[in-house]
Amino acid sequence: MDETMLDGNAVAGLLGEVFAGDMTTAIGRCAQCGAREPMGSAHAFPGAGMVLRCAHCDHALVTIVRAEARAWIGFPGAVTMEVSVGPS
Repeated sequence: MDETMLDGNAVAGLLGEVFAGDMTTAIGRCAQCGAREPMGSAHAFPGAGMVLRCAHCDHALVTIVRAEARAWIGFPGAVTMEVSVGPS
């Protein structure tokens, strides 16, 4: 085991900072066509959950399923998500 490795709890503050903001302004990059757009411009399709699809090529970027007090979020087609955070 690498002595510099920490468990996932070490990033609790960073995760809270990244996911606390307005994610519709986060810039997602599509794995299919490479388009970079704010997530608010993605096409949303409701069903058992929500699927956000690329506005350029219709590739599934993000899936969100919510049940009671839990949510499952997948990023099957978003290569990156760029968000604004406070100073480091």
